[in-house]
Amino acid sequence: MYSHFGLLPEHKTVRRAWLLVVASIATLPAMAQQNIPLTLAAAEDLALSEEPGQQSFQARSAALHEQAIVAGELPEPSLRLGINNFPIQSGGFSTEAMTQATIGLRQAFPAGKSRDISARQFTLLADEMSANVQSRGLQVLAATRNAWLEVYFWDAALRHVSESRPYFDDLTTVTRSLYAVGQKSQQDVLRAELELSRLDDRLIDIERQRARARASLGEWIGDDAYRPVAAKLPEWEQLPSLDEMQVMLLQHPSLRAADATVDARAAGVDLANERAKPRWALDVGYGYREGFLPSGLPRSDFLSVGVTIDLPFFRKRSIDSSLSAALSERSAAKSDRERMHRTLRGQLAAEYSHWSESNRRLALYESRILAQSKSHAESSMLAYQSDHGDFADVMRANIADLNTRIDYVRLQVERAQSYATLANLGGFPR
Repeated sequence: MYSHFGLLPEHKTVRRAWLLVVASIATLPAMAQQNIPLTLAAAEDLALSEEPGQQSFQARSAALHEQAIVAGELPEPSLRLGINNFPIQSGGFSTEAMTQATIGLRQAFPAGKSRDISARQFTLLADEMSANVQSRGLQVLAATRNAWLEVYFWDAALRHVSESRPYFDDLTTVTRSLYAVGQKSQQDVLRAELELSRLDDRLIDIERQRARARASLGEWIGDDAYRPVAAKLPEWEQLPSLDEMQVMLLQHPSLRAADATVDARAAGVDLANERAKPRWALDVGYGYREGFLPSGLPRSDFLSVGVTIDLPFFRKRSIDSSLSAALSERSAAKSDRERMHRTLRGQLAAEYSHWSESNRRLALYESRILAQSKSHAESSMLAYQSDHGDFADVMRANIADLNTRIDYVRLQVERAQSYATLANLGGFPR
């Protein structure tokens, strides 16, 4: 069984085969995962899982909450150590009466209620970041839904065109046969071949568009974007009225973040007003002395207490400038909030109109257009087969029917994309 050089060749072959089997078994879970249809709900979960934009806002919110704690605290006290009035020419620590070793503490107090206001300002900025977390989540959901729906559309378009190609291929074959026996003209054959070539070109373009759509989806969910998407659109509920959604829009996280910004800037105005008040500090000191008085009694130690108050006579201009800057920032924040509200309100009205029009168009397709397009294609073929119709009419009717079915899918996708945008604006739960 063994040679001087190890296993015999047949044993090496068997071992290699077993290694290939083990490797294949190990890759089965990953392959199975890639073949599981990607539903929209699964894509949403993947997009929101550890989404970096939300994590960034969450980290900023946590940092601002910590800064609010720091801003509300008193400054650290100062310790002072020293020797006062020590004679440098002659004598020692007990020679002069005023020579002393001192220790003191100094505690500064910010102006007015500036600590409370600073803490409130940081808390409001943290609230702004928290609202941005929710706003970012809604934006990610809307973007993921739109990208998934685009992939769904191009998959459906590829399926419709691929299913139609055998029909056009058969039509070309039949036309060639009829031309060979003199029943049809060469123009019919050339027209059939041209349309078949155009169909092949359309398939290439659809593949290109589908690849781009999957790349866009991959921005949000990574390699899972290349899984086959589910063959069914999500069933979303009917929307509230436009007036109801206008009211719901006021609670949009982006507007709540803007409101928090306005409040933070207003706190900045209060802080500028408080800083116009004087700051003050409390000093407490103890002085130790050695030696004796002429009466023979030991010299007394000293206790010192003092209060330091700022006199803001020379910084009135800077105080006024700080207040003016704070007022301008508050005004800018209010203007930004109003601009954002108008923009979102305009988007809501436009998208709601698109949603309503898509519903009406889909109803028209389902009640009339799809059936009429199919009937027209069938009647054109019957007329052509009985020599009462033109081949060009047959091709135009069948191409129109294919385009109608693809347009119907596009309308379904556009309505779903409108819902995704409106769900973002209305803050709908998943």
